[in-house]
Amino acid sequence: MSRIDAKFAELRKAGKKAFVSYVMAGDPDYDTALEVVKGLPGAGVDVIELGLPFTDPMADGPTIQLAGQRALEAGMTLQRTLQMVRDFREGDSDTPIVLMGYYNPIYSRGVDRFLEEAKEAGIDGLIVVDLPPEEDSELCIPAQAAGLNFIRLATPTTDDKRLPKVLQNTSGFVYYVSITGITGAAAAQSGDVGPEVARIKAATDLPVIVGFGIRTPETAREIASVADGAVVGSAIVSEIAEGKSPAEVLSFVKSLADGAHSA
Repeated sequence: MSRIDAKFAELRKAGKKAFVSYVMAGDPDYDTALEVVKGLPGAGVDVIELGLPFTDPMADGPTIQLAGQRALEAGMTLQRTLQMVRDFREGDSDTPIVLMGYYNPIYSRGVDRFLEEAKEAGIDGLIVVDLPPEEDSELCIPAQAAGLNFIRLATPTTDDKRLPKVLQNTSGFVYYVSITGITGAAAAQSGDVGPEVARIKAATDLPVIVGFGIRTPETAREIASVADGAVVGSAIVSEIAEGKSPAEVLSFVKSLADGAHSA
């Protein structure tokens, strides 16, 4: 059982919904980002999504794109992202970490080497948004064999014909993208999301977590009430972009976590 599986089993037993937060590794710099990441569990975060900076993040809106640029300009690399996970693990061996990014940096490093290093560093799962199920042999299946969950995204355009393909090698949880388009672009609506989550849950036993378009504690609660949890990324990254201190960022994260946990 992975840390992700264990966390969702624990939440299920407690009758609680999950709160997942996304931050970009190295934004605005290594030390500040590490301080924020280390503070996330204490702010109520159940699963951490850690963004891997990349030069061409096609699924991300301007907020996350700029965060990636700031991180790259500050010298962030795949190697330093893995080091950040190691540094986090020195004080936290329980909170699951999902590395979210694109395939190019992983491919450049070499899949086998990357998976060995990721597992050793303390990463629990991967979300690689530009690898479709047709390419599962590239990374998904080797990742599962290495003991890492491979988390797939389902979207409003994932119809009943496509859904089984998306789910076939997915593990950990399913990430439902609540809106069409890029991150941070529109507001999620629980009335739209609920039926879609129910449709996905009818096809899998995995938890279904909803992200994109969640910016307030109220929306986090509404979305978590119709799913197994909520993900917030752009709204948190915006706080960092505004130059808020780690303490201020974490206070905002706690308000979102409280919202999701009250569902």
